[in-house]
Amino acid sequence: MAAMFFAAINQTIVSTAMPRIASLLNGMELYTWVITIYMLTSTIATVLVGKLSDIYGRKPFLLMGIIFFMIGAFLCGTSTTIGQMILYRGIQGVGGGIIMATAVTAVGDLFAPRERAKWTGMMMAIFGFSSVLGPTLGGWMVDHMNWEWIFWIFLPIGIIAFAMIWKLFPKPVRNYNEKVDYWGSLFLSLAIIPLLLGFTWAGTEYAWLSWQIIGLFGATVVSLILFILVERKVQSPVLPLSLFRNSVVTISNIAGFLMGAGMLGALIYLPFFVQGVEGISPTYSGYVTMPMSISMIILSALTGRWMTKTGKYKRFALLGMAIMTIGMVIMAYMDNIPVAIVSMIVFGIGLGFGMPVFTLAAQNAVPPSELGVVTASSQLFRNMGSTIGIAVMGSIMISRMSHNITQAMSNIGGGSSPAADPETMQQLQPFLDPQLLTNQPELERLTAALPADLQSAAMQMIGMVRGALSDALTVVFLTGSGLLVVAFILVAFLKEIPLRTAEAPMQTETERESNSSVSSRPSMNEL
Repeated sequence: MAAMFFAAINQTIVSTAMPRIASLLNGMELYTWVITIYMLTSTIATVLVGKLSDIYGRKPFLLMGIIFFMIGAFLCGTSTTIGQMILYRGIQGVGGGIIMATAVTAVGDLFAPRERAKWTGMMMAIFGFSSVLGPTLGGWMVDHMNWEWIFWIFLPIGIIAFAMIWKLFPKPVRNYNEKVDYWGSLFLSLAIIPLLLGFTWAGTEYAWLSWQIIGLFGATVVSLILFILVERKVQSPVLPLSLFRNSVVTISNIAGFLMGAGMLGALIYLPFFVQGVEGISPTYSGYVTMPMSISMIILSALTGRWMTKTGKYKRFALLGMAIMTIGMVIMAYMDNIPVAIVSMIVFGIGLGFGMPVFTLAAQNAVPPSELGVVTASSQLFRNMGSTIGIAVMGSIMISRMSHNITQAMSNIGGGSSPAADPETMQQLQPFLDPQLLTNQPELERLTAALPADLQSAAMQMIGMVRGALSDALTVVFLTGSGLLVVAFILVAFLKEIPLRTAEAPMQTETERESNSSVSSRPSMNEL
């Protein structure tokens, strides 16, 4: 939990401060790379460390992850150029990916699945707590302190986490009979990197059907085919294909993918409504999303305890997906800040029910020897869902806004409004930029610079753009609701295997079904 908090708080505290830092380093044009490089390196590290930790144990990788993260965080604070910041964030991403994957897996080493449920809920609560504290603290620090301390202030927690794991965590058990799957690791990395880059850049840097995006997706397909061919032959695959023949693992991963897309859709696009449509400042905008994190913290901890008490998890997954869907539907039709806050609370309650379930269900469905790879696959699908969900919803929002603005402008152009005059339209052109809605000081400056007789026309145009953004966000949130409905239907088919009270050698799903057809009476070992 200390390692998880260290990695999570350092990530969330940076989120609100990074635009200011990029500006101070004169690198706003490369700002997206600061985010992209962390995402890429952390995702690759998450996948690769899964199998390696199954072979060499969790302890060395937990310690290694903390070291990488601390080095990256310290170096980020010494950056003098945006290039250095990108490089050091890449190092930090390696450490963050290792910590996030290995910390969750380590809980599986320490506790049997039924007891594990309680601690998995606590881990998710720790993650939620960091998402409450981090953005607010980061915004305050970048306004009142040197920005370097944003990366350095929590380094002592990393030292404490390192010392506790070094001293208290059990010694690793190594499996010297297994070999590292180097070719599988290479082709898996070559499949993930262009896939994430393609979805990150599509619709922003390049058009969806541009040769750059098609080329990236083509490289993903080729690498994925080579990866599958390699994994079918190697003795110890980095991501065993047999995992996906297990229905519990497959459904849990797809549901986690869809939940990740829905969660980031709420976190990323709700501020557009608060700041762009309602005109609330960024500082107060954070308070609107805070109730979601608080309700998620409380429900994650409670859900973990309830799963430990009952040994059941499917009911919580179904409840979580249903409540998240209701919360996102409320977002689609919200028209004021109180309704937005209600939608955040409802969505957070659903997240609290759903977040601890899917990794735990996948872990419970495989033998202990595959704990690392199944946890890594769960994290991979959730990360990819977040990235792809943001890209797809962003493209929907942009295309819908363009359509709405074009339609509204055609109405103005054909009417008797003063804004229909071509010379006037030239002066009002800057007010058609939707980004202006989230930059209130610049909006006020541009409005004050206009002649008095045009200011009312400018406000009319701003109202039109706000209406276009509001309508586009409705479509975005309805899309997210649709994804969560699909997740709910998938979870309805999730086979519930009661959480084990002791970690023992397990049968595969096929063997379990075969044995159950022979005799319906449980043996003493099964009891």
